[in-house]
Amino acid sequence: MQKLIRTLGFATLALSLASCRLVYTPDVQQGNILTKEAVAQLKPGMTKRQVLVLMGSPSVASPFEQDRWDYVSTQQHRGGEIKVRTFTLTFNNDTLVRTEGDFFAQDAQQLLNDTKKYKVNYPVDETRGDKSESPSDAGAGDKPSDK
Repeated sequence: MQKLIRTLGFATLALSLASCRLVYTPDVQQGNILTKEAVAQLKPGMTKRQVLVLMGSPSVASPFEQDRWDYVSTQQHRGGEIKVRTFTLTFNNDTLVRTEGDFFAQDAQQLLNDTKKYKVNYPVDETRGDKSESPSDAGAGDKPSDK
């Protein structure tokens, strides 16, 4: 009887911890991981083979549209919403003609919120009327002048 009570107690504790999100939920990254450096090296006129060596194989290469390669990536931060990023390459006669997509687009406000945990202040934009202090102004009185 005590084993049953102990087992039920542990099960209840585990369930309550899981429901409170105290259990670690890892970040999940799936699909292609592209770098800005690799994408910057893409030039119109490159062959499919050159692009394949530079970027790796695409996530989606349809047999019906052989002149289009799609690189897709999904990212989920600790059980939050899933962000989908796409990058499409279009070929004509096995040569690269066009690139399009939002693979490196990020929400500007989210980037600012992420930097706050590192206590970084960015320069003031006088046209917007921001009141934050710029890093160059913060330490202006701390350094001795070189006279």
